[in-house]
Amino acid sequence: MSALVLDGVQTRIGRYSVLHDVSFTVPEGGVFVLLGRNGAGKTTTLRSIMGLWQPEAGSVKFGATELRGMHTSAIARLGIAFVPEDMGIFRGLTVAENMVLATESGRFDQKRLDWIYDLFPALKKFWHSAAGGLSGGQKQMLAVARAIIEPRKLILIDEPTKGLAPAIVDAMAEAFREISERTTILLVEQNFEFARSLGRDMAVIEDGRIVHRGSMDAFAEDRELQTRLLSLSV
Repeated sequence: MSALVLDGVQTRIGRYSVLHDVSFTVPEGGVFVLLGRNGAGKTTTLRSIMGLWQPEAGSVKFGATELRGMHTSAIARLGIAFVPEDMGIFRGLTVAENMVLATESGRFDQKRLDWIYDLFPALKKFWHSAAGGLSGGQKQMLAVARAIIEPRKLILIDEPTKGLAPAIVDAMAEAFREISERTTILLVEQNFEFARSLGRDMAVIEDGRIVHRGSMDAFAEDRELQTRLLSLSV
C-alpha cells in the first residue's frame, strides 16, 4: 500500500522553477528517506506536499485524495503533520502550551501523552518551562512531539538532526523507530548514517529532479553511487 504518491510535481517560487519533475512513492509504514545535496529541492518537496508552496503541475496523492490545490489546514486535517527545519515552536509559550495548540480539542489523551513522555522524557521535566529556554535537542523533541500528539497517518520531517549532539541524535533515532511503528514518516535528512539506520526505502533528488529511487540497504552498499549522487564517502 502507498501512503503518498508524487507524480511529475513541478513547483515554482517566484521567477524560479525549483522542482521540475518530482516523482516517487512513499510506502505505507516505516521511514522513507529523501536525500540530496543542499539546494537540491528537498525542503521544497515537503512544502509542496503540505500546500505551503503550491505545485503548478503534477499530482500529489495521499491515498485517493489529491492534495495539489488544497489549503495547508485541509491537508493537516487529513492526518498529515509537518515538522519544519526551523521547528516552528512558540518560544514564548511553555512546553505544555505548545503541545495543547497541536491538539484538536485542546485536551490531551493521557495514554498518548504518557507514550510521548516515554519517547522524550525531557518534555515531562520541562513541561511548565518556556520553550525558548530549551536546548536545541529539546526543542526538536518538542517539535516532533507536537506532530504526534494526535494520531497521524503521515509525518513529514525536515532535517531533524541538524546541529544536534551525537547522543541526542541516537535518542532521536530510537524515538523515530518507535513512531514509525504507528505511522509513516517521510524524512529529509543530511546525516546519512542517521538516515541509513532508519530508512527502508529512499530517493535522491538533484536539481529539482529525482535521480535515484530504491531500497536504503542497496544504496548503503553502493559506495560509488553514494559518492556520485551525494558526494559521500562512508
